[in-house]
Amino acid sequence: MNTWIEKQKYLIDFTLSSLARRKAKNLGLLLVYTLIVFLLASVMLFTHALRQAAAEVLVGAPEVILQRMVAGRHDLIPPGYLERIGRIRGVQHKEGRLWGYYYDPVVKANYTFMVPGNQDIAAGTLLVGAGMARARGLAVGNLISFRSYSGKLFSFTIARILPHDSELVSADLVLISEADFRSFFAIAPGYFTDIALSVANPLEVRNVAAKLSQQFPDSRPILREEILRTYESIFNWREGIVLALASLAILAFAIFAWEKASGLSADEKREIGILKAIGWETGDVLKMKFWEGALVSLAAFLIGYLAAYLHVFRFSSSLFAPVLKGWAVLYPRFELSPVIDGFQVATLFFFTVFPYAAATLVPIWRAAIADPDAVMRG
Repeated sequence: MNTWIEKQKYLIDFTLSSLARRKAKNLGLLLVYTLIVFLLASVMLFTHALRQAAAEVLVGAPEVILQRMVAGRHDLIPPGYLERIGRIRGVQHKEGRLWGYYYDPVVKANYTFMVPGNQDIAAGTLLVGAGMARARGLAVGNLISFRSYSGKLFSFTIARILPHDSELVSADLVLISEADFRSFFAIAPGYFTDIALSVANPLEVRNVAAKLSQQFPDSRPILREEILRTYESIFNWREGIVLALASLAILAFAIFAWEKASGLSADEKREIGILKAIGWETGDVLKMKFWEGALVSLAAFLIGYLAAYLHVFRFSSSLFAPVLKGWAVLYPRFELSPVIDGFQVATLFFFTVFPYAAATLVPIWRAAIADPDAVMRG
């Protein structure tokens, strides 16, 4: 075992010296190889971190949301629906929610007005997200006025700005008391925007949704898992756009790598002939050249993946964020938590390292089995 390890060490040392003799060519290959790995790894790391952030946000979401539909459009829940839902088995908790959108012509952005169910807000005050506070230059104690859709002017005092840690979901959020919400949007008592339901048994969520559809044919139940799948589809679509744009660069690298791996230069053939002439076996030549391809591809993978990690989680993926995150006037400022998926790493490693390392063996094997004198003569 020790003899085998020593032999591999000598082969690696010789391989490194061989790479150093063709420094410019190998450095160019390493640079292009690293850029491709960096591009692919950045997209994979960023989209996976976004999926993880979306999943964490939806952990506290209700299992089922019931919305009433009129002519294919979302409408208010009328009085009496909450009482009728209480008779459906499996429903653990139900709550009528009040929320809506308001377009602010000052910053040309939509706000999400919502009545929180877990805290009381004093009449005439608002709790606003950090994104809205930045856009309007707001601070605690400031007054802000909105003109309702009925034309009436309402003034509110900023009681608190929501924490920056929650900006991913609260950048455009405005928390308001129930009385102020109903007055501002002219919604009568007993009406709600939708109904949030908690189900005691997670395995019964779809059964509860089916019962809701039967009992309320004018409504549609929306499951939390369906929302999560929608986010997955959006992230997959955006990831596909970036990879499609990068496909030309990847194709160019594939052609370049194949040309490098499938053909040997005159110097490389002469080197193999000399090694064969001084007593190297065919297997030793193959091992040496395999280590050459493996070292280049491994170095490119490690450098590219480390650069992608720093790019995504240290520098906020500045190169790809506009495409992958989308665009909005009140865009949240948030930092993604570092998340690495072992399966993604293995997939990227397999498709970037193994093809190149394997492609180097065929032309080298042909040169290694040839007569050393013929190889050196070219």
